[in-house]
Amino acid sequence: MPYSRLLSSSDTVDPVFAAARRSNWVRLRTLVLLRWIAIAGQLLAVVVGVQIFDLRPQIGLIYLAIGAAIITNLVAIFLFPETKRLSERELAGVLAFDMVQLTSLLALTGGLHNPFSVLILAQIAIAATTLRGRATVVLGVVAVVLVTLIDWMNMPLATHDGQVLRLPAIFLFGFWSAIVVGIIFQAAYARRVTREITAMADALSATQMALAREQKLTDLGGVVAAAAHELGTPLATIAVVSGEMMDDPHLDGEQRADARLIREQAERCRVILRSMGQSGKRDELITRLPISTVVEEAAEPHQNRGIAILFDIIAEPAAEPHQPVVLRRPEIVHGIRNLVQNAVDFAKTTVWIDIRWSDTEIMLRIADDGPGYPTDLLPFLGDPFLRKRRGTEQAGERRERYEGMGLGLFIAKTLLERSGAELTFANGHPLLNIGASAGARVGALVTTTWQREDIDVPAAERNGFEENAPIAE
Repeated sequence: MPYSRLLSSSDTVDPVFAAARRSNWVRLRTLVLLRWIAIAGQLLAVVVGVQIFDLRPQIGLIYLAIGAAIITNLVAIFLFPETKRLSERELAGVLAFDMVQLTSLLALTGGLHNPFSVLILAQIAIAATTLRGRATVVLGVVAVVLVTLIDWMNMPLATHDGQVLRLPAIFLFGFWSAIVVGIIFQAAYARRVTREITAMADALSATQMALAREQKLTDLGGVVAAAAHELGTPLATIAVVSGEMMDDPHLDGEQRADARLIREQAERCRVILRSMGQSGKRDELITRLPISTVVEEAAEPHQNRGIAILFDIIAEPAAEPHQPVVLRRPEIVHGIRNLVQNAVDFAKTTVWIDIRWSDTEIMLRIADDGPGYPTDLLPFLGDPFLRKRRGTEQAGERRERYEGMGLGLFIAKTLLERSGAELTFANGHPLLNIGASAGARVGALVTTTWQREDIDVPAAERNGFEENAPIAE
C-alpha cells in the first residue's frame, strides 16, 4: 500500500477522530461510577460542613440538587445495559448535566467563595480527552458562563451564629480568573496530549498492519514455492508422455497437434511455477543474504516506474571486501521499500542508493534529485500524520492520483528502528555528487545506519554462503 512522504495540506483528516464512531470510547457505566463517587463526596461535604463547621446552608435545595444526580444515575443503571457506550452528543450532554448540577450546588453554598468550585475542571478534562474540538469548545464556554453566573448569583454561606463566609473582592476576582484560565489551559493541554497519544497509537497500528502484510506475503511465497516443487514432477511426466505421443507414427495430424499443445501448455505451467518458486522460496539460504541483495529486493517493485535507480556498493577503507550477510527480516525489507518508494515518488529522473560498510557499521543512504524536504519540517520527519507535503507543483502533478496519510516515513522509521537502525533525514547538497553514482543529489536524503552486531549474521551461521558441510555416512 503506498504512502505519501508527507500529507497534503489540503487533507483534513483528524488522526484522533478519523473513524465515524471514534468518539464512542466512554462507557456509560464508567460515568455512572464516577458520578456515584461525586455524589458521595457531595453528601460528605454537606455533613462535615453542617456538623463540624456549624454551617447553615439551604439543606433542602442542596439535597434536591444531589437527588437529581442520584435519579439520573438510577435511570442510567436500569434503562441501559452495562456495555452501553456514549455517542459524542450523549457524552457532551452528560458532562453538561454534571456541570450544571455542580454549579447549582456551588450557587447554593456561596458560589466562588466555596473552594470546591475548582471541581468544574474535571468535566473539562474529560471533554478534552474524549470529544472533538467543537464540542470541547462548547462545553468550555458553558463552564465559563456557569462560573461567571455563580460569581454574581449565589446564596451566602453562613455559620450558625450568622457570620457570612466571604472572600475579599480581589481574591474573588483572582479565583474566577484562575478557574477560567484553568478551563482554557486544561482543555488545550489535555486535548493536545490526547491527540498525540492517539495519533501515535493509530500510526503504530498502521505499522503493525504493514509488517503483518509483509510477513503474510513472505509466508505465501513459501507456500507457492512448495506448490511449485510438488507440481514439478507431474508436469514433467506430462511433458514426457506428450513428447512420446508426438513421436508415435500411428497418430494422425490432429492428434499429434493435440499432443504438441499439451506439451506446450505443460512447459508454460512449469515456467510459471519456476518463477513463482524463485520469488517465494524460503529456506536458510534465502533468509541469509548479502545486504545489497536485501536492498535490491526492497527496491525491485519500483524499478520500472520511469525513475532510474542507481546502486553504489563499496566497502569503507580498511573494511573486509565481502559484503555483510544479514537476515532477511520483513521489517527491514518493508522499511527500506517505503524509503525507496518515497524517493521514487518525488524524484525527477534518478534515485541513488549507496551501501557502505565498515568493521563496525552498515550504512544505507537513499538520495534523489527531487525538490527535497520542507526545511521547516526537517526536525519533525518520522513523526506520524505530518500535514504538509514536500515538493513542487511538478512533483505534485505526477502524484495527483493518490493522497497518503503521512505515514510513509513513520512506518519506515519505526520498522527499521526495530531492527536496531538509526535514521537521519536531510536535504542533498552538491558535495554529495561523488562516487560511482554521482549526480545531482539535491533532493531528499535518508541515511540508515546499523551496528553490524545488530543485523550481521556471524560467519559460523552463514550456512548458505560457506562451503557445504560433508554428508555424514
